[in-house]
This record gives sequence, structure tokens and C-alpha cells, in this order.
Amino acid sequence: MSTNMQHDWKHWRLRREESGLAWLDLDKADASANVLSSEVMSEFASVLDALDAAPPKALVIASAKPAGFIAGADIEEFSRLDSVLAARRLVERGWLLFNRLAAVGYPTLALIRGHCMGGGLELALACRYRIVVDDPGTKLALPEVMLGIVPGWGGMLRLPDRIGPAAALDMMLTGKAVDAKKAKRLGIADDCVPPRVMESAARIMALSGAPARKLPLKERALRWAMNGPARAKVADKARAQAASKVSRENYPAPFAIIDIWERYRGNALDVPAQDPSSLDTIFTSPTARNLVRVFFLQERLKAFGKDSDFAPRHVHVVGAGVMGGDIAAVCALRGMTVTLQDQSVERIAPAIARAAKLFERRHKGDQKQVRFTLDRLIPDPRGTGVARADVIIEAIFENLDAKRSLFADLEARAKPDAVLATNTSSLRLEDIATVLKDPARLVGIHFFNPVPMLPLVEVVQGETTDAEVLRRATGFVRRIDKLPLPVKSAPGFLVNAVLGPYMLEALRCVEEGVAPETVDAALLAFGMPMGPVELVDTVGLDIAVAAGKALAGEGAEPPRRLMKLVGEGKLGRKSGEGYYRWEDGKAIKGEAQQKGGKRRKPAPEPIPYGLAGRVIAPLLDATQRCVAQGVVADADLADAGVIFGAGFAPHTGGPMHYVANRS
Repeated sequence: MSTNMQHDWKHWRLRREESGLAWLDLDKADASANVLSSEVMSEFASVLDALDAAPPKALVIASAKPAGFIAGADIEEFSRLDSVLAARRLVERGWLLFNRLAAVGYPTLALIRGHCMGGGLELALACRYRIVVDDPGTKLALPEVMLGIVPGWGGMLRLPDRIGPAAALDMMLTGKAVDAKKAKRLGIADDCVPPRVMESAARIMALSGAPARKLPLKERALRWAMNGPARAKVADKARAQAASKVSRENYPAPFAIIDIWERYRGNALDVPAQDPSSLDTIFTSPTARNLVRVFFLQERLKAFGKDSDFAPRHVHVVGAGVMGGDIAAVCALRGMTVTLQDQSVERIAPAIARAAKLFERRHKGDQKQVRFTLDRLIPDPRGTGVARADVIIEAIFENLDAKRSLFADLEARAKPDAVLATNTSSLRLEDIATVLKDPARLVGIHFFNPVPMLPLVEVVQGETTDAEVLRRATGFVRRIDKLPLPVKSAPGFLVNAVLGPYMLEALRCVEEGVAPETVDAALLAFGMPMGPVELVDTVGLDIAVAAGKALAGEGAEPPRRLMKLVGEGKLGRKSGEGYYRWEDGKAIKGEAQQKGGKRRKPAPEPIPYGLAGRVIAPLLDATQRCVAQGVVADADLADAGVIFGAGFAPHTGGPMHYVANRS
């Protein structure tokens, strides 16, 4: 039996059991998810006052929302901070409040079901115990680095103490989430339980009187060693790993996290203002502002399709190549039945084999789930699934006549309300739709390779595409957990239209004698995730040539070296050689040369001044043209598309934002 306590709290509910156990549920008013806003945190301080006045035997903190535990701090509030002083006050409030929670005299337990992010995990780490619920939605992370900031409410102190510095730094520097089972395995959680027993398990553990979990003996010895030179060694290794991926100039937050852990015991408030890792530096950096901007751009993309109740159960994909096969696999992963069509079972088999490897990774070796997912992916060389499908996606080669012939057949056999979609990357929808009795049925759903990795999908509206068809297509993209970007039918749409001139300019530089490695190094230094020459090799040199107009531009000829390599069958990664030689899926850069009986890699060439700017310029121009021509609705959506579809350096806030703000 429990009793609800009457208090004037808007977001928290406190109830006490006769056993002396208290339950504190967070239910942020007028919100679908719990976030730690200023008001929520102020009320939490009031809750602790009430519990100080009448201490419980133990306290369980949980969420009253089905959407998860706590999504973190309120990013809207954070984005409105107008001074370093305001930022320091925000950090100080959370740091002191969670220290107060950690110091209470009664046992505390966080019962975590669903997302537990940022400040939510920092609150949980301040409790004596943590129980995670074995549910697909349970994810724990400290993702502040992805916003260009640091975990300032105790995460940099308590997570390394809880699971050791190596695992903790890995989580904080990547922002990656762990699921319930891994949280238990790492030691973040004391137990992982199924939903049906979560409250009983929480009750038993909270009232057990057991001491807080200790690190294993080996880890305790390592923690002791962290007070000496070993701490600097771990920090230096982490810095080197961070520097191999990003620069401190573009992304200061990862390096600040390492510094604050190493030198200030995880307390960001102790860092002097003049230190490059100080809150003053972090909160005033353009990177933090721009990454928060990118967060809101992502939220805007996620909002597309929310007005659609379309819930397709059966997807039919025509074309079992790399693109079509991966589209089919992603749909199967999201619980849909998928029929995959090509000319023969033999042509479909490689796609099924590739899907099986993807399912193994995503299901973390759970063979039962792998089998269930594979059972939903059905080879269908005769195309019998067309008649039952809710969504039909064409992913064959880029040939207008072939696509027209296919869609004439698909329309005749499909359900009247099935979505007919093309994955074309370069052909106009209007040209394909001429063979349809009802051209309004055709929509573009354009994925990017590799499909399982890249989040963006362009949803293409042709001149005749029906609004309801567009809405259903957008809803489908959200159902498979991708980010839909509405675009108008135009050559290359948005992403390919801006990537083509960018890659062409990079190849022109190579044509003029600049080493491919130097071109790529310049753009990596700018902040791109992959150099443009390596990108051409990854896409495939034959695909680059086939893209033709998008790559070469009006009246321009493809680079001679590109055509020569294609003529020799050197197509890039898939053939093992292009502009680079490829081994085990990796480009070999700076080939070692035989000198004095030893093979040595040549020293990298210095990057010519202005090289990155030269290669980026055509991309910026193309993005501005797409906005001016109405391919996307506005500059913000252009930035979102080029960041999430082309990997444009996120720290800049996007190409349009970069142009508007560069000096």
C-alpha cells in the first residue's frame, strides 16, 4: 500500500509505502518526454527538502512517462543562454544538486526504463543503486559532446569512478548509447531485469541495505593507479584517439572532457576561465552554438511525417543490388515483411547474405532475433509480393526506359493505395511517370549508400505527385527511423546536386598534380568525415561517370584520369583500386616506398593554402542554387540535408549557415 503525498509540485509525484520506501516519479507537465528544465530542477531541490524533513527508509526515482526515464537537460533552455555567467550557473545548479542527492543518508535507486541521457544519467549516477529494464528502448548515454559541450553535472566524475576511465571516456567522447544488457555488463547498472518484475526488483534492492557496488579488484587497483602517472597515460591515449578523428580547433569538447577528468576530477567549475577547457571557452565556441543548431535541424527533420498514420506492413523492393538489398534489409529490421525481387534467386542471394551480417551486428549475436528478422526478408524473383505490398520501391539501374517499363507493370499489379516509389538519384520523376495511368502515384524515396548507416532519405515530389502520396511516403521514412527531407524533382535533387561539383573540383585538383592524399587531408582538416577523392572511390568511379551531368557540370568534361581508371576497370573500393588501392575495405594512402632496404611511407605533402576553400566553393554555390530554385523549402532544410546526407562538417552549422557567418 502506498500513499500519495500532497505537495505543490508540478512535475514530481512523491508516494510512500508503509514499508518506509518512497517512490519519486518524474512526469514533466505538458511534455511527451522528461527533461531537466530549470523548473524541474528547482522542484527537485524542494523534493529533497521534503525528504530531509521526513527521511524515507529508501527512495526509488522513476519516470511516470512511457517515453523513457529522462532525456537530459532542456536543450531549448540551453540554446537561450545569453552569457557565460548564465552557463556557469546552469552547470553549478546541476553539480550541487546531484552532489546533494549523492550525499543523502538514505539509500537511493534509479529505476531506468527507456532513454536515460545526459543529465538523466548523471542523476542516476548520483544514486546508490541503478536498475535498468531489459527493454529495446532502454539506452544510456552521456551525449553532451555531440552538442559541443561537456557533462557538467557529475558525469565526468562518477562514470569513470563507476566503470573505470577507459570505458567511461569512450562513452563520453563518442556520445554513444549502451543498451540495458551492456549497462549491466559495464557496471553502470547493478541489475538488468524484465519489465514485469522491475518494481519488485527496485523495491528489494532499495531496501536491501547493501553497500554500493564496488569495482572488481583489478579495476579498483587501476583506479588507485589513476591517482599517479597512469592517469596521464590514459588521458594521453584518449587525446591521441580523439585527435585521429577531429581537431581541437573544430571540436574542443572531447579534449575538454579529457582535460577536466585528468586535471580537475571531473569538476568543470574548477577549471580557470583562461584554460582552453574551461566552461567559458566551451560555451562561447561557435562549435557549441552550431552543434545545438544541428540538433534542432535534426528535430525538424524528425517532425516530417508525424502527421501521417500510414503504417506499412509489407514492403516490396525491386532490385537486389547493394542499394536495393540494403533498403530491404533496413525495412526488415524495422519489423516489416519485405519481398525482394530480382531476375533470379542467384542475384538475390548476395543481398540476403549481406543482410544476415547486418542483422547479426544489430541484434548483437542474438540468433533468435536474427532468424526472425531474416524470416521477414523473402526472396521473390517472380515479384508476387507486388500485389500485397503497401510500399513498392524501385531500385534498379539508372535507365529511363527500364524504369518506365517496370513501373507500367508495377502499377497494373499493385494495390490501388500502394505507394509507388523510385530510388532514382538522377532521373526526373516526371519523365518516369509518363507511362503511368495515374502519374500522381509516383514519389521519389531516395536513399544514400550505405543505407544502414546514413540517416537521410530525400522524399521527392514530382510535378504531379499527389499530396497524400507524399505524406504517406514521408510517414514510411519515419517508420524505418530515417530522417525525411522533402525535395522537389530536379537533377540530383539536393544532396547529389551539391556533391557532384564538390567531387569534380577535388578530381580537378588531382588532375593538376595535387596528390589525392593531400586533397583529402585538406577536407578532413576542414571537418568533413571523409575526403572527396576517397568518397569518389567509395561511391564507385563508374557511378561517378554515370552521374555525368551532376559530376561534370554544364559543358564540362569528366577528368581524364577518371575516365582512364574506369577504362582500365579500376572502379574504386569495389574493384580494389581506383584513385587509391584498397585492402579489407580501407584506402591505402601514402604507399610505402623501398628506400635503403626498408619500406617507408613518404612524409605527407604540406596542404596548399586555400585548397579546402577551393574544393568546398562549388558545393556552397550549388547549395545556394538549390535553395534559390526551390529544390528545398529554405536554407535551414538545405543545411540539414547536406549535413545528414553528405556529411558536411557539422561544426559549421551547415553550408548556408557557414556562408552567412564566415568573415
